[in-house]
Amino acid sequence: MGCGPGSLIHPLAPLFADAVGIDADRHMVREAERNAAPNERFVCMRAEELPADLGLFDVVAFAQSFHWLEQQPVAATVRAMLTRNGAVVYVGATTHMGDGDVPRAEIDELVRAYLGPVRRAGRGALPDGTPWNEAEVFTAAGFHGPTRVEIAADQVYERTDDDVVASVFSMSYAAPHLFGDRLGEFEGDLRLLLRRASTSGRFTERLRPMTLRIWRI
Repeated sequence: MGCGPGSLIHPLAPLFADAVGIDADRHMVREAERNAAPNERFVCMRAEELPADLGLFDVVAFAQSFHWLEQQPVAATVRAMLTRNGAVVYVGATTHMGDGDVPRAEIDELVRAYLGPVRRAGRGALPDGTPWNEAEVFTAAGFHGPTRVEIAADQVYERTDDDVVASVFSMSYAAPHLFGDRLGEFEGDLRLLLRRASTSGRFTERLRPMTLRIWRI
């Protein structure tokens, strides 16, 4: 759910017979499809439009996306889409950025320069931040849990400027459609910022620890 450029679904796909990613932004879907494995497919749609005849699933994963959605109807719909022993897994950390030499603070400043100081969410805005009712919503929908799994993340990855651009556009507050007809201008400024930060076009990032919260039916 909210797959972005495929940051989570690409590493998960080898563990399953089939993997489906959905995202409301067509640019993100195209980027995810560009590096898709044969058993992956992507659909441009909002989570609120489910089930959309996608079938039943063993696992539904949210990576920093559930809090952007209409939580109660999405949780109820997802429960009906799970197999008997299925589970929802909430990944409580970003899967594509961490600590390193990527100029994240400067990137956030650039986003604000284009979109304003109030963080955007889809077609709206969140002046008071995002709502957070995960436990209440999943419990009301008939889930049990959560089981928490803590994952250390000491790996250091090399990022290209293309990787960093994709990670920026994968964030709900910087999704491509928010920039309208200034998208090309923003991307140009973003790439210029990255070239100034690294003339080689290479960066390193150490992934942050993450918490998995597993909800079962």
